[in-house]
Amino acid sequence: MEDLEQICLSNEITKIRNGYKTVTKAKGDDARNLHIYSQNRRRRLSQSSELAMELEGVDDLALHLIFAKLSPKDSAIAACVSRQFRSSASEDSLWEKFCNQDLNLTDAIDHLGNPIPSFKETYRIWHRAFRMYPWPLVKRVKGCWDRLKNWLSTNFPEALVTLREGASEADIQELENALKVKVPLPTRILYRFHDGQELKGRYVDSIRGFPLGLMGGYTFYGQTVNVYLLPLRQVISETKSIIRDLGFSRRSKFIVVASSSTLTEKVFFLNCASGQLFVGTANLREDGEMIPCVPGALINSVHECNTEHQQDAMLLWLEEHVRRLENGIIKLRETKNIRSISLFPEEPPLCSAAITNGVRVRASAVFIPELTDLLDSGGNYQFAYSIRLSLQDEGCIINGITFNSCQLHLRHWIIRANDYMVSIVNGEAVIGEYPLLQPGEEFVYESCSSLYSSMGSLEGSFTFVPGSLTYPKGSPFEVQVARFPLQVPTYIF
Repeated sequence: MEDLEQICLSNEITKIRNGYKTVTKAKGDDARNLHIYSQNRRRRLSQSSELAMELEGVDDLALHLIFAKLSPKDSAIAACVSRQFRSSASEDSLWEKFCNQDLNLTDAIDHLGNPIPSFKETYRIWHRAFRMYPWPLVKRVKGCWDRLKNWLSTNFPEALVTLREGASEADIQELENALKVKVPLPTRILYRFHDGQELKGRYVDSIRGFPLGLMGGYTFYGQTVNVYLLPLRQVISETKSIIRDLGFSRRSKFIVVASSSTLTEKVFFLNCASGQLFVGTANLREDGEMIPCVPGALINSVHECNTEHQQDAMLLWLEEHVRRLENGIIKLRETKNIRSISLFPEEPPLCSAAITNGVRVRASAVFIPELTDLLDSGGNYQFAYSIRLSLQDEGCIINGITFNSCQLHLRHWIIRANDYMVSIVNGEAVIGEYPLLQPGEEFVYESCSSLYSSMGSLEGSFTFVPGSLTYPKGSPFEVQVARFPLQVPTYIF
């Protein structure tokens, strides 16, 4: 911890000296105030020495308890006062506490996961590695990654192993030089911990893409979207390619940070000047049209080191995604033994649920920016929706009679925009199928709908037949689909 101790002591001495130098140039009240300020600093150092003399008789256990109440910086400053203080401030159990408290570390490892001999050395290495960044921001970014990796470790370990090691400062500088941008501080730190994802192995498919994208996706009408975080080398190549194709100015401050690995193009751009994150629409190629993904009012001080609460859209976006995963708002979905993160909400109010005669229907929707056309004079917002149908364990119950199966025949939809009914849809089957429901099974299908407004809803019903369509065992009955929202969210994924 010698570096931190020396820095702290040197900073205190420098501040005192600078105070006296400034006094000689100042006049009147300013000079007196500066003189008082520098005297107070000198007095504090003197008091520290006097305190050390008073505590010389205090045993090591008592000193350990005192130091345990200090911050890492205060401990480093106190270590400069006396040999006894230095000895107490060097105890590894103290730095184990600091590592756990500041960095949530239970093992002595560096930011790349390499083992370190002691916690004191661990803390020093972390400080040295991130000395160019605000320490509270480093802790916040690490906390975000830790939460995501904890969730992945428990629920989606095959995606966890796709995370690359952190990038170096030289790697980030190479990107900045190549693309002529200055990467916002929070995004820089995000990449220092993990340089995006590595797409490789048996999961890579030329049609379905890479299902292990950390940002998840959806499927509808045979189209699949799954978004992953790009490594820096791909950020450079994709940005150069797309900006050239779109005809953006060479002075453009946009860089590509995430995209879908499938044939369906979905691209996320970070504006390095403002710190906002954007996603391309259906008009991206023709007109460069994009939609902001994070509330702009939350973005703050993306390039300033000496202010509090620095946050760009990239950090806010990832934090919100982690919150949704942790709270079960979005979950994994398995298709043909391959799992992926599904962006269809699973919890109210974004997901509706209703049970009618033993048939349970859950429904939710997700905004599809890459197919939305904001240039359409009539408005053209696209939404994909997911319907999950299942039969309760006790089966289908009609007028007190139980049936162990029932089959969907008809569908009926009411579509609203801004609470005004704009369309009624009636027809047979769903996506060309007549699902037969039995206890213990779930039928899931996805479809899509368009609105002229950014906010609306969908509700309706299905007509089922007890038994099956071929061998009906009773009269048809209606199953409710409770209303669920179609709306452009504040965070777009």
